[in-house]
Amino acid sequence: MSKGELTIRATAMPTDLNPYGGVFGGWLMSQMALGAGSLASREGKGKAVVVSATDFAFPGAMQVGDELSVYCAVAAIGNTSLTITAEAIARERNGEAETKVAQGTFKFVLLDDNDRPRAVAANRA
Repeated sequence: MSKGELTIRATAMPTDLNPYGGVFGGWLMSQMALGAGSLASREGKGKAVVVSATDFAFPGAMQVGDELSVYCAVAAIGNTSLTITAEAIARERNGEAETKVAQGTFKFVLLDDNDRPRAVAANRA
């Protein structure tokens, strides 16, 4: 169902719900940002900070107790930036049924020790 590398897995808890009883979209976005940031730091071999988040869609819903898996992939490489796509898949708590619940794109800039942008190519293996 998903493309990319599994970067994070979490269980939706009651504190992650919106006032209507569904999982809050902001929680989904934060989990996706954590996963995308992990991949950006590994690929960039150092500090990577998010500078934009775009193209979000929430095609499915998840419930408290469902397990969220975030899959990420490098979509583009710039001079000092990495663009990462993220896809969030929910698995029902008491079964194996999976639903795509969110997708989005994050752009990260790599920083040096002085928090200045640094080249991507110089740091990728």
